[in-house]
Amino acid sequence: MITLQQQGAYLLDGKKMVSADAVGMPDKKKSRNGTMAYQIINAHNVSGDAEKLNLKFDALVSHDITYVGIIQTARASGLTEFPLPYALTNCHNSLCAVGGTINEDDHIFGLSAAKKYGGIYVPVNQAVIHQYAREAMVKCGGMILGSDSHTRFGAYW
Repeated sequence: MITLQQQGAYLLDGKKMVSADAVGMPDKKKSRNGTMAYQIINAHNVSGDAEKLNLKFDALVSHDITYVGIIQTARASGLTEFPLPYALTNCHNSLCAVGGTINEDDHIFGLSAAKKYGGIYVPVNQAVIHQYAREAMVKCGGMILGSDSHTRFGAYW
């Protein structure tokens, strides 16, 4: 049976589920500060204020449909080098070959940007953005900022 909790819930000691409106519930701020997500975000917050985040990521990753616009915007803003590891994967256009958007110009642009600004270029048909990020870039406690045209898994990056 499923019960809807209007106020959310807490998992105590990894075993007991307690409604947030229950008597004797844990302190909300203390509970929030004890989560893995909070610890990771806090470790990457360079503002010094937990209420006003200024996050510094460990790496960037994007694919051929999104990196062109990202790099063009960065260049227009004065980009001289990628400030941290940035992987440019070339998977989306290749996967959309049937009635899709095969565009070799994007791939050439990505390769030249990787060479010019110090990025990681993943050639066509070598890896999908998600696979590459998981296998080559993810580390415990790290944060990667990734652009994607369709995925709603941003929290695990």
